[in-house]
Amino acid sequence: DSGAVPHTSSSGGDSEGKSKSADKSSRSRKLKHDVIEALNELIQDITTCHELIAEQAVEHIHQNEVILTLGSSRTVLEFLCAAKMKKRSFRVFVAEGAPRYQGHLLAKDLVTRGLQTTLITDSAVFAMISRVNMVIVGAHAVMANGGVIAPVGLNMVALAAQRHAVPFVVLAGSHKLCPLYPHNPEVLLNELRSPSELLDFGEFSDCMDFGTGTASPLLHVVNPTFDYVPPKLVSLFITDTGGHNPSYVYRLIADYYSAYDLVVQRRPPTAS
Repeated sequence: DSGAVPHTSSSGGDSEGKSKSADKSSRSRKLKHDVIEALNELIQDITTCHELIAEQAVEHIHQNEVILTLGSSRTVLEFLCAAKMKKRSFRVFVAEGAPRYQGHLLAKDLVTRGLQTTLITDSAVFAMISRVNMVIVGAHAVMANGGVIAPVGLNMVALAAQRHAVPFVVLAGSHKLCPLYPHNPEVLLNELRSPSELLDFGEFSDCMDFGTGTASPLLHVVNPTFDYVPPKLVSLFITDTGGHNPSYVYRLIADYYSAYDLVVQRRPPTAS
């Protein structure tokens, strides 16, 4: 009898341990399933957002209009081509988007699809904006206040559009909505790209020498990637859920994010 007692206790402990292990494994499998399902939904949203945005093109682009854009954006390309397929006849001005010149690629794609296209330099935007009926551009991210982080040069275009009372329309999928504000410390509005996109180091090597004796180069090269366009310069956002004013963006973000998404918990440092 004395030998049976510990045997029973051990069996109960093993049973309890197996039960806890099974529960943990079940929770792990459910979590994995939920994560995979959420990722698949996000991938589906990203894949189909271009089509859903493009379906609204005929509502915004009218016959014989002139549209201005800058750089290259797949969303803008599909939007313009969708209007062309609906028998809209219009012309597109494409600012080349220096120094990467992505506008050259967009202009080529537009011509391939049969759209009348005019390629212009970025510095010619203000001179040409008076002929334009609407500016349509893509976005890198849409902030909670309705501001836009966009390819460099677009703030200049937005200012020119405001000066001539030309609508400035931003195309952006719902996955580009950001719950942060531009003043949040977590937000990095810009990054600097290589100076080699602006100049040839071989030709400018003399200017780059440390010849002043102050341990600093004679020539500095700044090549920012993004612009910040404030909400007051944006006329309309067109997303895969429809058209929205900049003041309505916070409502969209409330639908896509919870309060817990905005809180980043820092783990206390572990003692080594």
